[in-house]
Amino acid sequence: MLPTTSKGRTSSSSTSRVNSPTFPQYLRRIIKWQQMDIEYTFWQMLYLCTSPKVVYQHTKFHKQTKNQWARDDPAFVVISSLLVAVATLAYCAAYDHSAGHAVFVVISVVLFHFLITGAGLATCCWLLTNAYLREEAPNSHVVEQRVEWLYAFDVHCNSFFPMFVMLYVFHYFLSPVLVAHGFIPVLLSNLLFMVAASYYHYLNFLGYYVLPFLERTAFFLYPIGFVIVLSPILILSGFNPSRYFMNVYFSQRV
Repeated sequence: MLPTTSKGRTSSSSTSRVNSPTFPQYLRRIIKWQQMDIEYTFWQMLYLCTSPKVVYQHTKFHKQTKNQWARDDPAFVVISSLLVAVATLAYCAAYDHSAGHAVFVVISVVLFHFLITGAGLATCCWLLTNAYLREEAPNSHVVEQRVEWLYAFDVHCNSFFPMFVMLYVFHYFLSPVLVAHGFIPVLLSNLLFMVAASYYHYLNFLGYYVLPFLERTAFFLYPIGFVIVLSPILILSGFNPSRYFMNVYFSQRV
């Protein structure tokens, strides 16, 4: 848990435990729509696509006012899940062959593409940052600071949304071109996936860079280099990620 005061100052551990968010409290708020700030959530989603540094500047304000880095409002997760479900339904309407299979696709995409995969990635980043990227305390009077798991999951959700816009929304309208045969669809599909993956990792970096007690956060930018190197290889090999993922779910129609 994070301390009440900023880096370099001491704080009561009991106060930190009281003010820090807990996962059960967070889950209980999911069914309380009246307590969710929907307008602020959509504002965050817009700025994550246009000016993500502004969103993380507000994360600092949130820490100052509520004494926690993680959101205490699950609105972002709930709305993101609904948007993913709606987008997947649009794909099912265009490419699926049965209502039963469409239900399976929607549930599997929301659970595995967004929530379960996101929880796994957040856990890896949470363990990595707390084990290797925290600054060493200069003296014994400084309170140890740690990344909250809920904050790591927030970072994933923030990073996922622009990727969702590119790979679920833009991709949907471009899909007739992207799933076609030929070099141009392969090129466009790989470029779209490369930009989406790179932007995801850039936002992941911003999420941890804003924490004052972490160092060497440039580590989170390294996957971008891997993506940039891998993309030309996939293009030259003729691999079309759009056709691949569409065939996974809609093999009878693509």
